[in-house]
Amino acid sequence: MLKRRNAAIVAAGLGLALSLTACGNDDDSGSGSSSDSSSAGKIGVILPDTQSSVRWETADRPALEDAFEAAGVEYDIQNAEGNADTMTQIADGMIADGVTVLAIVNLDSASGAAIQEKAAASGVQTIDYDRLTLGGSAAYYISFDNTKVGELQGQGLADCVGDEKANIIYLNGSPDDNNATLFSAGAHSVLDGMSNYTIVGEQAVPGWDNDQAVTIFDQMYTKAKGDVQGVLAANDGLGGAAISVLEKNGQAGKVPVTGQDATVSGLQNILAGTQCMTVYKSATLEAGALADAAIALANGEEADTNGTTEDSEGGREVPSILLDPQSIASPDDVKAVIDDGGQTADDVCAGKYAKLCKDAGIS
Repeated sequence: MLKRRNAAIVAAGLGLALSLTACGNDDDSGSGSSSDSSSAGKIGVILPDTQSSVRWETADRPALEDAFEAAGVEYDIQNAEGNADTMTQIADGMIADGVTVLAIVNLDSASGAAIQEKAAASGVQTIDYDRLTLGGSAAYYISFDNTKVGELQGQGLADCVGDEKANIIYLNGSPDDNNATLFSAGAHSVLDGMSNYTIVGEQAVPGWDNDQAVTIFDQMYTKAKGDVQGVLAANDGLGGAAISVLEKNGQAGKVPVTGQDATVSGLQNILAGTQCMTVYKSATLEAGALADAAIALANGEEADTNGTTEDSEGGREVPSILLDPQSIASPDDVKAVIDDGGQTADDVCAGKYAKLCKDAGIS
C-alpha cells in the first residue's frame, strides 16, 4: 500500500451549492416557467468531449440540467465530441436558434475565441465554463482554482512519496488546454522546491487522450529504466493510464500516482491503494455558478464574482467565479465525495470494490 497522509475529510462547504431541487430530463434541452427567471431567454452550453474525462457527461451534464430546471430557464446542452469543427457547428446552430447566452468548454483557445467573436456579432453573450479561452471575449470565467488543483496534486504526491530521494514523472494534460498549464504550474510550485525529488520525465498528452497517455508514459518509464517513485498525473484518466503501465511492471500500488476529477475509477483506485490521491471538483457547485451567471447576463444584470483571471493573449482580466477544489486521499475522503453526491456508492462499490467500500464504511 502507498504511504499516504490523513487527508482532511471533504469540507462541509461542498454542500453550499444553490438549492437544486428539480429533476433534470433525459433530453439535450429543456424549458422551465419560473417567474423569477422567465425573462432569461435560452441558454446554450457546449461540452467538449467524452474522452478527456467521463465527468462531462456523468457529472456536469446532469448537474447543469438540474440547475437550469431549478431556475426555470430554457436550455440546450450539447457535446462537441472532441471536434472543434463540430463545436463551431453546434454554436452556429444555437445562435441561429436564439440562445441569448452561450457557455463553452473550449477544445482550444483559437476555435473558442472564434466562436465567441461570432456570438458577439450576433448579440449573444458568452461564458467560459471550466476552461479559459485565451484571446476570447467571454463576459465571465467560471471554474475551480486550477493553480490550486495543481498545488493539491503536488502536495498530495509529496505526502505519499515522503522525504526520501525519489524520481518523478509528470504526465501533463493537453498542451492546448490552459487549465493543463495551470495544473502543471501549481504542481511544480510545490515540488520544485523539494531537493529530494528529481524529474526524470515530463510530457503533455494531446487531447487528454488516455490511450496516447499509456504509450507516452510507457516510453518515459522505460527511458528511466523503471527507476520511478512518483507520478504526477493531471487527471484520473491519465493516472489510470500510468497505473496500467505500472501494473504491467509489477509496480502498481508501490509507486504513488495522482489524479483529478474524483471519477469512479479514480476513487476505486484510491480504495485499492493504486492511486495516491485525486481532486474533487463538485459539478453541482460549478453548474450552479454557471446557471446564476448565465441568468444574470440574460437579464442584463451583473453576476457575483470573486476575482479575475488573466487572459495573457487577450491582455485583459476576465471577471471570474473560482471555486475551491478538495484533495481526496483516503477512504474517508472517498466516502465524503459519495456523501456529497459526487459519485454514487452503487457505482464506486461495484464488484470487487464492494468489500473495500464496506471496510471504509461506505454503503
